[in-house]
Amino acid sequence: MDQVQIEHFRRILQQKLNELLGEADRTIDDMTDMDETFPDPTDRAAVESDRNFELRIRDRERKLIKKIQKALERIDDGTYGVCERCGEDISIGRLEARPVTTLCIECKSKEEREEKARGL
Repeated sequence: MDQVQIEHFRRILQQKLNELLGEADRTIDDMTDMDETFPDPTDRAAVESDRNFELRIRDRERKLIKKIQKALERIDDGTYGVCERCGEDISIGRLEARPVTTLCIECKSKEEREEKARGL
């Protein structure tokens, strides 16, 4: 992969990281600014349900943030775009679809087949 392509993926990853961190900040602000008086128990239950849903989304995003940070580290250390399992280059198409990936399509497909066979 040439330097132009690497910088392209660095920009994609950094932009997504900034978006996710901004969402996390907004969630914190929204949850700390909420008025906690609910005369109707149904209203309180609806707000709690929405909060729980929001927190589950943010937890998934937190995991994605870690993956993005690791991908940026791989860019810095020169291992970005190389399959962790077989050592072959990961195709540009796969990286475009999933910039945080660590496995080439062949290794990922094999992993998914093994998981399916084990019933995971």
